[in-house]
Parts: sequence; structure tokens; C-alpha cells
Amino acid sequence: MGRRQGVRPSSKSSIEIDFYYKGVRCKERIKKEPTPRNLAWAERFKASIELAIAEGSFNYITHFPGSKKAQLFAHQPGDILLLNIYLENWLQSVKPYLKSSTWDGYRKMIRNQLIPAFGHLTVSGFKRIHAKEWATTKDISAKTMGNVMSPMRVALDDAVEDEIIEINPLAGWKIKRQKRGSPRKVNKIDPFSYDEQQAIINILTGQNKNMVKFWLRTGLRPSELIALDWPDIDLINKRACINKALTQAASEFEDTKTSAGERFVDLDEYAITALKAQKSHTYLKGEEIFQNPRTSERWTGDQPIRKTMWEPALKRAGVRYRYPYQCRHTRISTALMAGESPMWVAEQAGHKSWRFTADTYARYIPNNNTSAGEKSAAAWSASGQHGSASD
Repeated sequence: MGRRQGVRPSSKSSIEIDFYYKGVRCKERIKKEPTPRNLAWAERFKASIELAIAEGSFNYITHFPGSKKAQLFAHQPGDILLLNIYLENWLQSVKPYLKSSTWDGYRKMIRNQLIPAFGHLTVSGFKRIHAKEWATTKDISAKTMGNVMSPMRVALDDAVEDEIIEINPLAGWKIKRQKRGSPRKVNKIDPFSYDEQQAIINILTGQNKNMVKFWLRTGLRPSELIALDWPDIDLINKRACINKALTQAASEFEDTKTSAGERFVDLDEYAITALKAQKSHTYLKGEEIFQNPRTSERWTGDQPIRKTMWEPALKRAGVRYRYPYQCRHTRISTALMAGESPMWVAEQAGHKSWRFTADTYARYIPNNNTSAGEKSAAAWSASGQHGSASD
């Protein structure tokens, strides 16, 4: 066997690589049997290390995970801390401070998307270019990509605060929208027509019928609907107090999605009719209004509603499938098309701002008022402040 400088068998199951980095002699073992083929590979590996050192791109922990020598060259803790370890630890550290639904969403994105894509990098080794290149491989909207990267952005903000890294590479980064020619995404707001609503209601019976009828007339979020209790209903003033939510991941009530989510929702005659019909099922219990008829208990989230009631109902009704959240979109869009004020609709929906309501549902706001502007003109005329055209 010929001599290979800096590469030698260390044992029957390992090979030692010897090189210099920042003036320090480094010896690292690789768990490979020192066969001629593996020794030749180790020699090429050592050459690649020396090239990376010469170019200034060498990262000790990436090449030798777990090496004690890596700590000697670390400029900051993030230089030797791998992202998969950091993200898992961060996920557990923030659990007590997040809503269960938010934490569960973070958990899914971190474990299913972020760690598989970036977990092999160190915290300081992760750069914006990694996120940009990865984003180009995903056939999802910019908004969805932003949601996926959101826990990474927050986690790296905490890493900066904890002095693990100096800057957050995702700070200020906005994911660009898809270029023209990209596959068109289906508009998420896809309300049910009046005929479709009637077809769905007519195919349902009992508690399911009452719940969907009430849902379509109030536009509550699913988490708000299943958290609604009888004491929250004020039939005298015809309104419902929305002050809590219950999500799939939560074992107890949580706050509403936003501070604006705590509100009173007006109940029209159709919503009240649905509640009166529901009384015989759950009123005496004095707790949840709507139950899963299969268990006679409160619904535990939107997934059981979708799988056990919603999907079969739409199939039987012959209605094109849309997810249950469209009940909320249907109520909001219907109210706007009827000419209700966006400010009132925003308050009813629990939106932070009526501008958000107007922007999001702009295409449902009618613009066919032929008398538009006449009221302001009349007021101006009556004030006597108008002059001649030559003024």
C-alpha cells in the first residue's frame, strides 16, 4: 500500500485524516474500514477540505459533526450548533408561551419541512440563499411559503437575542410572488351559492343541519363555532358572545385568533331558528351548543367535522367540494354583496381592520350605485359654499 500523506489507517474500522486549519494541526477519524478504496476516498476528502480552507468556506462542524475540535474554532455558538438540534430545542422552549394550535403548526412545519431541508446546516451556516433556492423547488404560493418559513424566522430572531448568531438572515426578507406563467393557484375564497347552501342544508338532519345552518348565517371560524356554549347566546338582544376558541391541537379553550376576535355577532332569524331547533339536543346540558352526533360530545376540531360530516354531505348533495371554512367566506361575501357596510362586516367577522375585509373581499362589494355622490353633492349645495364654474 502506497504512502498517503495525512491519510492513514487508525484502526480496523476507521481512517485518520491529518490537516492544518488556522495554524492548528487537526486529526479526525472517519468510521470507514481502511480498504484501498476507502483510503483513496479519504485522500480525495482531505483534498476537498484543504481546498475549502484555502477558499475560506470550510466549516468544521459540517465536515466533522460532533468533533470536540470544532469548539476551538467557533466564533459564536451558532458555528457549531446544528439547525436540527437548535430547532427541536427551540420548539420545546416556546411551547408554554404559544397557543396549542400555533405550536402544533410550528411543529409540523419544522419537522416535516425545515429540518429535512436545512437541519444538516449549522445555525450560523444557514443563509438566505438556502431559503431562496429551496423556495424555487416548491410548487406553492408565496403566502404558503411565508407561512412555512415563519417559525424559522422567529426561531432565528431568538437565536440572535440569545447571542447564538449575530444576525438573522431572514430578517426583512419577503418571498416574491410567482412569476407569470407559473401554475395558477385556486382562489381560496370560494363561497357557496344560495342553491348550494340550500342543497347542503336539505341533505343534513338533526344537529348537523342545525350547526351548518347557524354557521352559514354567522360566519364564525371553526374554532369559535365548536367552542360556543349556551351561556354565550343572548336571545333577547339576538347576539352571540364570541370570547374563546377550541382548535384541533388544544385540550382546553384558548383566546380567539386575534384581539378583534372577541366580539358580539348579530343573529338573524335563520340563525335563531337553528339555535331553537338545537335546544332539544344540548340545551339542558348547559355547555356546548353543537355536538358530534357520533359521540354526543363537543366537536374536537375541524378535521372530524370535515371527515365524518362535511365531505359525505357535499357528495350526497351533489355540491362541488370546498373545505368547511368556506361557510365563513360565504357569510362575509353574502353580507357584502347585500350592501352591508364593510366596517360592520369586519366587526361581525372579527377582523382587525375593515380595510382588510374590504381588500380581501373586494370583488364581492357591489359598485352599481347610480346615485353615488349625490348625497355629498346635495350637502355641498345646501351649505351654500358652491360658486360659479369660473371661480
